[in-house]
Amino acid sequence: MGRILAIDYGRKRSGVAVTDPMQMIANGLQTIPTHELLAFLKQYLAKEKVDAFVIGMPKTLQNEASESQKYLKPFLGNLKKEFPEMKVYEIDERFTSSMALQTMIDGGMKKKDRQVKGTVDTISATIILQSYLEQKNNNVL
Repeated sequence: MGRILAIDYGRKRSGVAVTDPMQMIANGLQTIPTHELLAFLKQYLAKEKVDAFVIGMPKTLQNEASESQKYLKPFLGNLKKEFPEMKVYEIDERFTSSMALQTMIDGGMKKKDRQVKGTVDTISATIILQSYLEQKNNNVL
């Protein structure tokens, strides 16, 4: 069984999270400059077995595609082209950034440390991945 890798895609940087090999626990991996994301994924998949990608899909409160999706769609096309055998799941990412910030506050992270924007992206990717795992375990997917 391979890992599941989640991406919180952003125009400048993207958060990445992965599961353990048993696909039970979501862990933040790191934040990658978005223009380096595909190269990072190629390197990562050369070292680790990955069964699927989970991509956070930005939506509005009305559950419609947000403006940000126009930046994400070309990446999704490139991802599927680069890794045609890989399953790609799209998960609603509404509120993940605010949930990530609240997680940092609840965890006692200092304000100065919370201002590192990459940290929010990695935690957001972890929240997206955890949401996917919960939906999968509850047979929602």
